[in-house]
Amino acid sequence: MFTKRNTVLKEQQIRMLSKSVVPVAILLAVLGVWEGAVHFFDVPRYILPPPSKIVVTLFSEHAQLLKHTLVTLEEMLLGFALAVGIGIPLAVLMFEFPVLEKAFYPYVIGSQTVPVFAIAPLLVLWFGFGIASKVVMAALIVFFAIVLNTLDGLKSTDPDTVNLFRILRATRWQILWKVRIPSALPFIFSGAKIGISISTIGAVIGEWVGAKAGLGYLMLYANGRLQVSLVFAAILCLTLLGLSLFGLMTLLERYAMPWRQHQYNKSDVR
Repeated sequence: MFTKRNTVLKEQQIRMLSKSVVPVAILLAVLGVWEGAVHFFDVPRYILPPPSKIVVTLFSEHAQLLKHTLVTLEEMLLGFALAVGIGIPLAVLMFEFPVLEKAFYPYVIGSQTVPVFAIAPLLVLWFGFGIASKVVMAALIVFFAIVLNTLDGLKSTDPDTVNLFRILRATRWQILWKVRIPSALPFIFSGAKIGISISTIGAVIGEWVGAKAGLGYLMLYANGRLQVSLVFAAILCLTLLGLSLFGLMTLLERYAMPWRQHQYNKSDVR
């Protein structure tokens, strides 16, 4: 029995290890091909620098990159918080009052049909070149995912559970707080994970249109001086920023929904 259990544990460890090794192996292979191609074809550094040059720039310009990363991070977090603070209550109101859903739903959809680039100059004109315009742009990017996922989550509540609470004479507020919102949490966190990842788009676009700091501003500054390795270093920082926030949101999801922990464990075993 113990031998069989040890065998199963070893198989699980091998599977988990393979899930970690394969992505790293693919990344190293791509970087190796990139490095070799740049040297083999003698591509100018101001067009496409090799990964080794980008890593050197990442360390040599770490102070500057950290400064601008913190600015972009602040814009992303504030924009995300603004979208969540408005989006979740709006979704709840739209669910509880169908007339509000009919009234606001077209505008929620319409907020995503207009490219952010099209309204970015207007937002800068209205809110200025400071942080406010970047926060609003990041919030607009995140808003759609938060509202729609929360609304879908509230609608997906098990009707039998709702009927049971009604039989027990639970109030509308009690059903919402104790049944519908916990049932909608997986949807809410799905929207939050998507939103926190794409909030970089709104922040960087705002910095491109008009800013004095941030990774988007640094990209334009470096590109204008043909410092392409610094541009790639800024892109790398932006990518790591998005991945880190996504991972943090995943950890928060597991903490907020401990009853789903066994599902994560099963997915890790597969």
